Amino acid sequence: MVVVALLVGSAFAMILNETIMSVALPALMADLEIGASTAQWLTSGFLLTMAVVIPTTGYLLQRFPPRSIYLVAMSLFTTGILIAALAPGFGVLLIGRVVQATGTAVMVPLLITTVMRLVPADRRGRTMGTITIVIAVAPAIGPTVSGLILGALGWRWMFWIVLPIAAIALAIGAAFLRIPADTRRVPLDVASALISAVAFSGLLYGFSSIGEAMRGEARITPWIPIVIGAIALVVFVARQLRLQADNRALLDLRPFSHRPFVVALILVMISMMALFGALILLPLYLQGVLGATTLATGLALLPGGLVMGLLGPVVGRLFDRFGARPLVVPGAMVLCVALWLFTTLGAESQLWMIIAIHVVLTVGLSLMFTPLMTDALGSLPGELYSHGSAIVTTLQQVAGAAGTALFITVMTLGSADPTGAIDAAGTHTAFLVAAVISIVVVGLSFLVARPSSATEPTPTPATSAAS
Repeated sequence: MVVVALLVGSAFAMILNETIMSVALPALMADLEIGASTAQWLTSGFLLTMAVVIPTTGYLLQRFPPRSIYLVAMSLFTTGILIAALAPGFGVLLIGRVVQATGTAVMVPLLITTVMRLVPADRRGRTMGTITIVIAVAPAIGPTVSGLILGALGWRWMFWIVLPIAAIALAIGAAFLRIPADTRRVPLDVASALISAVAFSGLLYGFSSIGEAMRGEARITPWIPIVIGAIALVVFVARQLRLQADNRALLDLRPFSHRPFVVALILVMISMMALFGALILLPLYLQGVLGATTLATGLALLPGGLVMGLLGPVVGRLFDRFGARPLVVPGAMVLCVALWLFTTLGAESQLWMIIAIHVVLTVGLSLMFTPLMTDALGSLPGELYSHGSAIVTTLQQVAGAAGTALFITVMTLGSADPTGAIDAAGTHTAFLVAAVISIVVVGLSFLVARPSSATEPTPTPATSAAS
């Protein structure tokens, strides 16, 4: 399917760009003469922008045709890449990152909603398996790509290399992208948009700054934005429940009335916490405890990312044949085993052992992501696909930030060094907490049911032709 292939490729480039900065921060700090607390905004600002924009995608996908949304999203992303590549200083670079994030935030919900609308129910698993490459593999290999580029070229090349890819995708989309969809004039509730911006940006900023607070670098205590965000979230939920009775909600919350959606969503969030926790803890452990270089750290994470990418379509085909539970339950068990194996690592551990355990972890996550994503959205009626994908994508971001904050905090508190420096004791404590949480994941996995076909829409000739 040309349409899905184009959307997957575009989303992959965008999500890869989300984590590509993590390894580059030291080089940016030296070149731009900024401190760590300032440099981290290149990642935090990206996440905050996504947290503000994603909740509005449910409205956007109902109001505007997919072609228009794609062209605007790719134009924003391409413009942001160009701004970042030419940035003379930190301020302009941050603006470029924010513009990139605005386009990125719309693309994944657009991709998921398009797949749910165009692909027949009996083929969704293998297609959603391909989407796993975007959602899970792109963040995993971001540090590897960054390390390889920085090993040979300057940090600006991280943007110059992506720029022609984004421009080509934009040109192909403008020439060939045609996605049939019914749009309707739904009103935009500006108050809900503002409240959601406060809610999700407050939560994400608070969670993301816990690590800084533990190092004494945070500008304000992280609990202030977390509490403000939580209060705003309660207000946002109450307002959506009131507005959705008249179909005026910015983000329709009726997907939460479907039990398979809720169970799958909870497991997706915990899995994202595990994935982002590993992406944060492993580089810190490899560099801070074992003394590995940036390039070696990136290469050590590469096999796991490649395994996840290769397994995505395979797991998707298995889902189409057997359903979610036969994959999610063993996947949760493999995830649990991998995290308990991480607790055995110490200051003298061998690199091959770490790579092997990370590969086991990605196998478990691969068995979970595709079935859970497909099960969550496949349980919804067609008119709720856009809102369901917006909910899933938003809470994935919050879960990733919360997981990062949790494991950084535990690692700092568990450090044998009074200053909270990275050491074997701290990383062991963090992996131990993750392993304990994985036991809960195994228990929850038994609540997953096989996807129901009762709510699946019958593909129309127009959609079949488009696919």
